[in-house]
Amino acid sequence: MAKYGLLVFPERCTGCTACNIACASHNQLGLDVSYNRLEFLEKGTYPYVKMEILPVQCQHCDNAPCVSVCPTQATYKREDGIVEIDADKCIGCKYCMAACPYEARQLNEKRVPEKCRWCPEMLEKGEQPACSATCMNEVRLFGDLEDPNSQLNKELAKHEVYQLLEAKGTKPSIFYVKK
Repeated sequence: MAKYGLLVFPERCTGCTACNIACASHNQLGLDVSYNRLEFLEKGTYPYVKMEILPVQCQHCDNAPCVSVCPTQATYKREDGIVEIDADKCIGCKYCMAACPYEARQLNEKRVPEKCRWCPEMLEKGEQPACSATCMNEVRLFGDLEDPNSQLNKELAKHEVYQLLEAKGTKPSIFYVKK
């Protein structure tokens, strides 16, 4: 069984938002809903200041706080590492939204707190998630963390990486390349 993960190269991101548009189009999201976002961060001090663009979405954590707080098990972790939500089980309590340190969830029109699903219907066809498939700068490399020969693992071995909010102990499945 695959265990999915993502490697992000923030220095390659130009802020074009193609990932957001592809995600919204694929998931038929409203204009005010986004499953991934770009954070524009100012780094350095004058006169050596630069802008870093950081793509942020559900981190599909191994120790997902959204899963542990869900009173109906509507949010659960699949064997392949994807954190999913069963909208039929969701009671709209929003505990998952409060528990997520990445602010990855958004309420849909039915008041269900949805988030990135890594497009499992595309994965079943052997395709990349919409955000990864669309990025012309190859900012996102999606793959199988369990396959030692995957391109994802080869790139992880080449680069020094970090995970967002590592001190929270959520063990994200998304890695970011350090500059």
